[in-house]
Amino acid sequence: MLRVEYLYWLVGAFLIAAAWFNVRERHYSMAAFWLILSGPFVFGDLVLAAVQRNEALPAQLMGGGVVALGLLAARGGLRSKADTPAEREQREHSAARIGNRLFAPALAIPLLTLALFFAGRHLSVNGTPLLDPKALTLTSLGLASLLALVAAVRVTRARPLHSIVEGRRLLDSLGWAVLLPMILATLGGVFAATGVGETIAALASAVIPVDSRMACLLAFALGMVVFTVIMGNAFAAFPVMMAGIGLPLLVLRHGADPAILGAIGMLTGYCGTLLTPMAANFNIVPA
Repeated sequence: MLRVEYLYWLVGAFLIAAAWFNVRERHYSMAAFWLILSGPFVFGDLVLAAVQRNEALPAQLMGGGVVALGLLAARGGLRSKADTPAEREQREHSAARIGNRLFAPALAIPLLTLALFFAGRHLSVNGTPLLDPKALTLTSLGLASLLALVAAVRVTRARPLHSIVEGRRLLDSLGWAVLLPMILATLGGVFAATGVGETIAALASAVIPVDSRMACLLAFALGMVVFTVIMGNAFAAFPVMMAGIGLPLLVLRHGADPAILGAIGMLTGYCGTLLTPMAANFNIVPA
């Protein structure tokens, strides 16, 4: 069975490779940043297992790593080197040669993800699912990305190693901004863990007619918009609204499909993002 942990390990291996390339070029701050970030992907299972055994040290070390990431970003040393004129000319020539075929692998990712998601429920060998049923969406997305990578190598006729080199270049260009989705999702988790979701559920139950599906759905959608405006990102608002209205009122009370509800929540959440000129997604990512 293809477990989602295997994909996390693959991401961790890529981050370690990016760190190694930066060490070779003496970009030590950038190398340290990617090396530390690889830790949660590689050792996440071990940390969770330690937490379940009431061992605090691994989680504390992981928290120290997060603090170190913030300090490295604050130092301002996470800047990628500019492309040389020769590299820029070679990239433009390659893009002109390939043309619109270059978009095929990228467009294949969502299509393959959908196909694998719907087919994954029926794929099994001797009763064992081929794709991890506990994280079918993530597993489908990861496998679709790998298949698209193979297609990209075929389309561009480049060496497989070149994908790692170019991936590392793009990663360096983004720098610390790649942490935004994870950090903001964690922020939403913190709000949910501190009981904000329960407070919202109590307020919603007192204000809206909870027996009305439409009223609950409107409260969820508009709540996603408002909380995204407040927090600056839908990743942070989603856990709060799902815990407060989505799960107790729509899923448990009215039998809503969690997958469809999640799609509605993220769509309305990013409508809230578009209402905020200072939204984190669009204005603090390096150009």
